[in-house]
Amino acid sequence: MRVDESQMCAVAAQLASKITMPFVLYLQGDLGAGKTTFARALLRALGHSGTVKSPTYGLLEFYELPAMSVLHLDLYRIEHPEEIEYLGLDDLFNDNTLMIVEWPEKGAGALPPSDMVIRFTHQGTLRELEFTPPRVP
Repeated sequence: MRVDESQMCAVAAQLASKITMPFVLYLQGDLGAGKTTFARALLRALGHSGTVKSPTYGLLEFYELPAMSVLHLDLYRIEHPEEIEYLGLDDLFNDNTLMIVEWPEKGAGALPPSDMVIRFTHQGTLRELEFTPPRVP
């Protein structure tokens, strides 16, 4: 599906209304493809009203929402999947958690399996979103 930024936010809102916990969402794509923008829109649609910053430097941002916990990971800077162990995901991920992972390929073998993968591709000012499995929206 080809979308602009406002349409991408609407897609995130649709996804927010359909996911059930626990849920693991992988976001794949090049730098600047819209992964963090999508994660921010998803968090807003889930009811987070505070700042949503990119977890690129801290690797992990944690959000406690009324209905769930959200872990937002950006693995761009890690060199080895084993580095994920130091994030303490086993202690943070439970039956009431949404885990959003940017650059999941860098954590191959160290992350829980995904419930959905969204691939982001630049198409000029638009973004092409490809969903696997194509369940939502």
